[in-house]
Parts: sequence; structure tokens; C-alpha cells
Amino acid sequence: MKSRKSLVSIIINCYNGEKYLKDALLSIKAQTYKNWELIFWDNRSTDNSVKILKSLKIKNLKYFLSKKHTSLYAARNLAIQKTKGEYIGFIDVDDLWEKNKLKQQIKLFNDEKTIVVYGNLWLKNEKNNKKKKFINYHVRDGYIYKDLIEKYNVGILTSLINKSLLKKSKVNFDNKYDIIGDYDFFIRLSKKYKFQFIKEPVATYRIHQQNLSFLKKEKQIEEFFHWIKKNKKNLTKEEYLKIMSRIYNLEFINLKFTKNFLNSFFYFVKFIEHIFSLKNIIILLTPSYILKKFMWFI
Repeated sequence: MKSRKSLVSIIINCYNGEKYLKDALLSIKAQTYKNWELIFWDNRSTDNSVKILKSLKIKNLKYFLSKKHTSLYAARNLAIQKTKGEYIGFIDVDDLWEKNKLKQQIKLFNDEKTIVVYGNLWLKNEKNNKKKKFINYHVRDGYIYKDLIEKYNVGILTSLINKSLLKKSKVNFDNKYDIIGDYDFFIRLSKKYKFQFIKEPVATYRIHQQNLSFLKKEKQIEEFFHWIKKNKKNLTKEEYLKIMSRIYNLEFINLKFTKNFLNSFFYFVKFIEHIFSLKNIIILLTPSYILKKFMWFI
């Protein structure tokens, strides 16, 4: 079993994050597990992010200024190279951690095949202050590759990663992706190693209009199509169909929220074998302005 005093490297990638950054940093400082270093990767910010960072006087801070502005996933890879800890965690500037997050997670690295300990999270709507749990169903521990293909649920802000196994796996973030790099990263890790899950939320994901996944829904869908084309030969027929259904569902919901009823209807009919469900029928028939009130977390 690993020592509970092991060093944890916390990576925060920052590009003009002044609006939420202070809260994220304070949630790190509040951790009940104290043996950590903060790798602050400044992706050429032009706002007051660095001033905010300096004002908090974090003792175990390691600040790095990127030579040039890069994609998020390129920045993650570069930041990983600067870590000294046995474990690596990620928090973005608009995320929040529960104070016992690291303390809970360190305890679960008691199996040499466990590479990731992750947990549930809160989804918080910044506009109306509503909050809900992301995962409300049973989640297995262990080798969960097939589970993630069925229903992907790993939030990078909740994850803690065994660095030695990460090196051994030779898996890194694919710089080709802007949106789904986390998905690709954890799917590949889950093929070889065990994951452990904490059922209570260990972090909060803020939902606001600047989230990349909200700004670039079409880009996200495009990247999923690219991913499945690239990985098709390594998937069983069942796995392929499940992922295709996920992509078609994303595209259907995006159409429903951004186009008119006819666009959504024709898409629903065209791909009905992939997206037919009572839930999607309700989505199709419900006016978008009503859906936005009840489906704010999508």
C-alpha cells in the first residue's frame, strides 16, 4: 500500500481565468491532505490571473509560463512533465474541489493495478445556482473499460492518477483534440488498469456559457466521429454501436436546442434505430425554451 504521505502534484492549466480562479485556488489550499505541490501552467494569460495567483501566496507553488499558447491537451502534457509527485490531479480554473478530496482518494490506491481513483461531482449552474449530482446510479470498481463504453462518467476534475503507472502505460493526451481529449485518455487507460470510484461528490463542475463543451458542441461531435473512425478496428461491433448511439444522441440534442422542430424531427427519423427512447421522444416534442429550464446540465 502506498504511503498516505505521498506527494500529490496538482495541475491547473490557466488561460485568462481571472473570473473563477481565486475560488479554484482556495479549494486547493483548503485540502485536508497537505502534501501537495501546485503546478500552475500559465498558457500565456493576458488578464489578471497571475496577480490573483500571487496574492494568495501559495507556498508549494511551481509557476510555469508556456513558451507559446497551446491547446488545452498540449498544455496538460507539458505540465505533467513538471510534476514530482507520485500522484497527479487536475483542476481547471472554473472547478472546485471538496476539502477531503485528496484525503479520500489516497486511501484507495491499495492495489498495484489501480491507476485512477475518481468520484462523483456536483454540476452547478452559475446562472440560477441550481446544483445536482452528476452520477445517480451504481458504479463498479476495477476494470471498467466496457462500463465507460456503455456510459462514460469520468470527470478529469475528480480524478487522481498513479504517475508511475501512467508512465508505464505510455498514454498521454492527444493534442489533436480540443474537446474530447479526456474521454480518449481515460478510455485508453481503462483498457489496461483498474479504476476506483467514490460515490459522493469530490468536486464541483461549474456550468456557464464559457465552458468549451458548450461553446463548441459541433466540434465535440466532429471529434467523436473522428475518434470512432480512428478506433473502429479495435472495437467490437457492440462497442461500436454503443458509441455511435452516444454520438447520434449528442447530435440530436444539439439540433433540438439550436435548430427548429423539423430539423430535429427528420434527424430523429433518420437515426431512429440509434436514438429511439421515451426520453428522446419527450425531448423532440417539448418546446426548446421549456427543455432549457429542465435540462440546464446538458
